Amino acid sequence: MREWEDQEGIDIPAILPFMESSSSHALETAHDVAPPGTRRGRRRRRPTGEPPPLPRHLENTGVGWLVAAVGLIALSLLLFTAGRYGRGIWLTVVDSWVLERLAALRSPGLTSLMRGLTGLLGTIWTIKVLAWATAIVLVVYKRYRHMLVGLVSIQVVSLVVIGLSAVMRRPRPFGVAIEGGWAGWSMPSRPVAYLSAILVAMLYSLVPKGRARQVGKWVATGLVTLLALARMYLGVDAPSDVLVGVAIGVTIPLLAFRWFTPSEVFPVAYRRGRAAHLDVGGARGEAIRRALADQLGLEIEEVKPFGLAGSAGSTPLRIKVRGDPGTILFGKLYARNHLRSDRWYKLGRELLYGRLEDEKPFHTVRRLVQQEDYALHKLHLAGLPSPRPYGFVELTPDREYLLVTEFFDGAVELGEAEVDQQVIDDGLGIVRKMWDAGLAHRDVKPANLLVRDGRMLLIDVAFVESRPSPWRQAVDLANMMLCLALRSDPGLVYQRALRQFSVEEISEAFAATRGLAMPSQLRRMLRDRGRDLHAEFLDLLPQRPRPISIQRFSMRRIGLALLVVLGLLIVVPIIVNWSVQTDRIDTSLYTSDIGCSDREALWLMAQAVPSASLVPCAQLLPAAWALNDIKVREGEARITFDIERPFQQEAVAVQLAPSCDLAGAVEVSSEQPGARRYIRIDRSATPPAVTRSYVFPGGCITERFAAAATSPERLASEASSSLGFITREALAQDLSQRSDGRLRLDPPSAA
Repeated sequence: MREWEDQEGIDIPAILPFMESSSSHALETAHDVAPPGTRRGRRRRRPTGEPPPLPRHLENTGVGWLVAAVGLIALSLLLFTAGRYGRGIWLTVVDSWVLERLAALRSPGLTSLMRGLTGLLGTIWTIKVLAWATAIVLVVYKRYRHMLVGLVSIQVVSLVVIGLSAVMRRPRPFGVAIEGGWAGWSMPSRPVAYLSAILVAMLYSLVPKGRARQVGKWVATGLVTLLALARMYLGVDAPSDVLVGVAIGVTIPLLAFRWFTPSEVFPVAYRRGRAAHLDVGGARGEAIRRALADQLGLEIEEVKPFGLAGSAGSTPLRIKVRGDPGTILFGKLYARNHLRSDRWYKLGRELLYGRLEDEKPFHTVRRLVQQEDYALHKLHLAGLPSPRPYGFVELTPDREYLLVTEFFDGAVELGEAEVDQQVIDDGLGIVRKMWDAGLAHRDVKPANLLVRDGRMLLIDVAFVESRPSPWRQAVDLANMMLCLALRSDPGLVYQRALRQFSVEEISEAFAATRGLAMPSQLRRMLRDRGRDLHAEFLDLLPQRPRPISIQRFSMRRIGLALLVVLGLLIVVPIIVNWSVQTDRIDTSLYTSDIGCSDREALWLMAQAVPSASLVPCAQLLPAAWALNDIKVREGEARITFDIERPFQQEAVAVQLAPSCDLAGAVEVSSEQPGARRYIRIDRSATPPAVTRSYVFPGGCITERFAAAATSPERLASEASSSLGFITREALAQDLSQRSDGRLRLDPPSAA
């Protein structure tokens, strides 16, 4: 108790009778939380299982797409991973039958139209143009959250599609001539998935909710349908490939936007305003009224925004309560976006100059609101002229809460009020009382200082700190003096401050306060005045104090800075690479095997060059060889190998194409029946290279050997026994046997 007396400056024996009487009075008025003159109702306890006033949900369509996507993906994995031509053969046969019917409808004019549609809607450049246009609009309107959700969801779609295609390893449709451009595995359809994803992202980030978005959904559906029909007509994708692609492309961004940027919290609008200000009409408005009635017993007539210009961390509200004569309350609506803004703000401050005391971010919105409600009670009990708290209500658990306080009707901000000697004394007295109570406001600025009937009032106590450091208390004093000097004279403020504070305390305050220690609104208003009030106060002091450093260096700060730099080094090259990439879509097969028995990859390579009578494969690789990558696209298939000892990336490259360049090559005897072999040695290249080409009916296989520390001739010799060929006839026969004669590798006209 003695320690408490020393810290608080309180004579405990003298106040014990008062504490007993005040505690009994507090018990009598504990339930009287509503202001006088208001109509009170009975509070209602929400039964277990009943949804909150503003429930969070994905809506029926979101759940439907989720079920459809999960079902299609699970079915595809079941059919095309284990025993893919046992379980999945029937689906491949059905797909082939549908595509054969569509191929029967082909005509030169219609085929040209379908190629144009795929070239317009299904290329990587279309996706890039739409993505960059969307990002630019979102940056202009400062909807960074929508932009981040869109970018991440599209990236997730890409990863899921690539991962599933590598697992399912489905070749292109069999039995029909492929008339359009393609790349990689067939399932899921990547162009359809990517177009679906970018269109959904555009709908939920650019188009306001309502009729416009509903029309946009039909337009997006039409565009995706056109692309899907065009690719099936051209024989590029099978119907099941398109269905899985659409399910993935729609579901992931749809759920992401509805979960992370619900329209009730982050509405898409093109009016001016801050992202922190939520719409309080519609479902949220009804939820606020219901929550205030059930949880505080207040009957509400009207809820509308109030004082938005001075608020960036919440949505301030003016609440009119029924009663005789009724009254006005003030509300602060907090949601998850305010919590995240607080986290980013504190992270930025820590990176700039280190974490000061009590700047740890809140982990839930409930904690944020509880802190301000506690601070209001603390200030009210200390006798400070702050709003009386009336509690807070829950709209959505851990996501949205409304804090209710007294409303200072008729008050104006300090920046617009007449500041006389009484107001100056009130402002300085507020700081003095906070010091005596062991508190610091931490956000003293004109928007948080009101004047009513010539007296100063203190609001916005969300950052109030108990038992602060002397530095923090000194900053409050300097900021208060600067705010008062904006509407009066620094000399007068200084003279009045000497009545409550010593010269040493004032000197310490201005030594501690500069730059980021002042709120941004105060810094802006000081710049607008065109006077350096901080320097004028320093001139009034008997001796200029040495500035107190606000920089705080710690291992945490250094670690965070390194993580930010590392993140930029990872993200920026990815964005730049994606921006300049010219490939149609990623062509890699993401497989670790290209053996002569690996039929799926070989069928796909045969489909890439439908005229080729031979397809390359690996027989028995040397121990030092490792498969690097396999890329397959329309008209080309490429296999690359690395030499691990010594390490040389892409030391061996094997390419299958309709033709090859034989300039400078010399024909030699061929060990492959039906193929002519040519060799070209280029010792002027770095590293030296040997190119070996096999020319056969309908195609050419080129093998290029180049290594910095290994003789290319040696690599070519090793390749003679390591690389082999398989005939197109053998591949077609194997497919027919596995499907009991129901599938053909080539269309009837090409057989």
